[in-house]
Amino acid sequence: MNTHEINNAAALIAKARAEGRAALDESAGKALLARFGIRSPRSAVAATVAEAKAIAGKLTPPFVAKVVSPDILHKSDAGGVALHLADAQAVGAAIEAMQAKPKIAAAHVEGWLIEEMIPAGREVVVGGFRDPQFGQMIMVGLGGIFVEILKDVSFRICPIDAQDARAMLAELKGHELLKGARGEAGVDEDALVDLMVRIGGENGLLMSLADEIAEADLNPVIVSAHGAMAADARFLLTPEDGFDGAQDETAPRLPALQAFEPLFEPKTVAVLGASTKDVAIANTFIRRLKDFGYGGAIYPIHPSASEIEGCRAYPSLASTPEPVDYAYVAIGAQRIPDALAEADGRCRIAQVISSGFGEVEEGRELEKELLRKARGAGVRVIGPNCLGTYSPRGGLTFPSGAPKEVGHVGVIAQSGGLSTDIIKRGQWRGLRFSGLVTIGNSADVTPHELLEYYFADRQTRAIGLYIEDVKEGRAFFELLRSPLATKPVVILKGGRSSQGRLAAASHTGALAGDDKAWDALTKQTPVVLVSTVDAFIDTLLALQHLQLRPSKPTRAVTLFGNGGGSSVLGTDTFASVGLDVSPYSGTARSLLENLRLPPGTSVANPIDTPVRTLQERDGFVAGEILDIVYEHARPDAIAMHLNLAAFVGRGTVDPIDNLFLVVAQAQTAWPGIAHFALALRTDGSAELDERRRHYREKAREIGVPVFDEIAPMALALANVGHLERRLAAKAGE
Repeated sequence: MNTHEINNAAALIAKARAEGRAALDESAGKALLARFGIRSPRSAVAATVAEAKAIAGKLTPPFVAKVVSPDILHKSDAGGVALHLADAQAVGAAIEAMQAKPKIAAAHVEGWLIEEMIPAGREVVVGGFRDPQFGQMIMVGLGGIFVEILKDVSFRICPIDAQDARAMLAELKGHELLKGARGEAGVDEDALVDLMVRIGGENGLLMSLADEIAEADLNPVIVSAHGAMAADARFLLTPEDGFDGAQDETAPRLPALQAFEPLFEPKTVAVLGASTKDVAIANTFIRRLKDFGYGGAIYPIHPSASEIEGCRAYPSLASTPEPVDYAYVAIGAQRIPDALAEADGRCRIAQVISSGFGEVEEGRELEKELLRKARGAGVRVIGPNCLGTYSPRGGLTFPSGAPKEVGHVGVIAQSGGLSTDIIKRGQWRGLRFSGLVTIGNSADVTPHELLEYYFADRQTRAIGLYIEDVKEGRAFFELLRSPLATKPVVILKGGRSSQGRLAAASHTGALAGDDKAWDALTKQTPVVLVSTVDAFIDTLLALQHLQLRPSKPTRAVTLFGNGGGSSVLGTDTFASVGLDVSPYSGTARSLLENLRLPPGTSVANPIDTPVRTLQERDGFVAGEILDIVYEHARPDAIAMHLNLAAFVGRGTVDPIDNLFLVVAQAQTAWPGIAHFALALRTDGSAELDERRRHYREKAREIGVPVFDEIAPMALALANVGHLERRLAAKAGE
């Protein structure tokens, strides 16, 4: 759409605003659609019954008559729509009948819209709304009960293209009706796709008028074999002071790697809040830094002390011997803005641990002051209201006993306490991190800035986020759509329910967003959403070890292990998450049967191998099975499950120890054929849990993710498959 046409469209909205309207009337709405090339029936507005009859005489019957009133948004509910009117006399009679309706009689009626009735077709609803975090979104659904009762709708974040539009239609449960059913002709789906792109595309109505349109409702759009036409159009306008385009003043932004290197690899660390008398949280931070092996300079900042925790102290950030890469700030909230202002260009990043800012009503002005003074001093602020940063490569930590080994998983989290869980629980599950940053209120440094760092960081292979408020949702979305987004992202979203949103608001001052936007995000970008901390850790664990294959997304699975009932339930579980455990046929089945394994073994897929079978040749029989599966079945993934309790007291040789050698050999012999994952189940006893920990470490050494049960293994592999498909789609864009 060219600038002239956009200006014409904006003029329609400006006229409505000048008249004090919060919405466009239907006539103006259809004029707006016309500016974007969207068809609607010929129509005109009449002020009187006589004028309505005259208009009908110039149009082609049958007709539709509708009330025009700024007081009535939902015309049908008020009895303000009459259909199938045969001639001008019928139009006049219908208007007279509508005038007597109570809701219409009580309203200010500006006139009556008379239009030609669209020929019969399939009713579709196309709508849009402005999400408070991600901006404009588009919705499509089949009309009538499909939208109203069955909620058969699909959403995307704008802009969309034709491929997105087709994917949205394919998600509808009633999609087959568009193709024709029970003797009805199919519709022109291409015309519907074109209409959707004109509404939600890059140059479509919603994006071109993003700051003007709060809600759009084309209901219904009549689609037939001859095209698509909007029978009704309703547009709610944004409040004039609601989206004025004003933005808070932002600090100049450096490239992500340069901006956040001082955070992940600080050479100097200042600590504000350590005490000479008590053991404050800042004292604990210094002690943990030393225990963790931090090799840089530590500068406690204190107005009068000469030494704290064995480190020479300095009165302010301006007085340290060297400029500060990273400052850990845990002093009273009221003192922090001035403390950062004193840095005056000598501090790169300050992580504000203290609370009392934007997460509470009385702290919002203080948060603005914090940002203003930090920007004036050239300081980027992480937080406030957070817990710290964990970076094994930089020797930085806030939890005790965190692993020192540098891993490949980068995490961003709005919860400090949950971050400790992620690090410690992840540690025992075999997860190793390239870094984890707690961001609290995200008043300055936003999630998408740190996400961009991890995308650029060679050490990071997979990224996880715990998010309550994405802050700059449009920038977040655009980053995930950009060429920079080449790594898988796992999101644990807090505040997805109405009660959760209330809790998030009190936790980090999070802005309530629509959950539909987050679901849409997973369909448009290389992102997967999870709902629990366990699923978050399990999915990241899989991504840590498995090399994603966008060219061969995970779907077909071989399930291999001991326990017939577990194999049956496991097959159901894999099917429930969209993965396929289908029986073998042909060569793979024949070769497995020719192994003449002990009675009780089934090789159909799932491969059910009792303990006696797995003990054959001290466990090396598993290698023979795997070689056949890799070479002839060639699944996308092999999911092995072992009940450790079943091996207790069953011989002197531990076949599971040998299994890891077998798996390592198989993966070397058959690279890139199938992902390999392992579920080790125990009876909860301390002895078996400890043994599982031993096996988990052996698995980590050979790049095999280990799960506690079959179900979380299935979900993790399903998430891997989803991310592979999204990365494949992204590569094809």
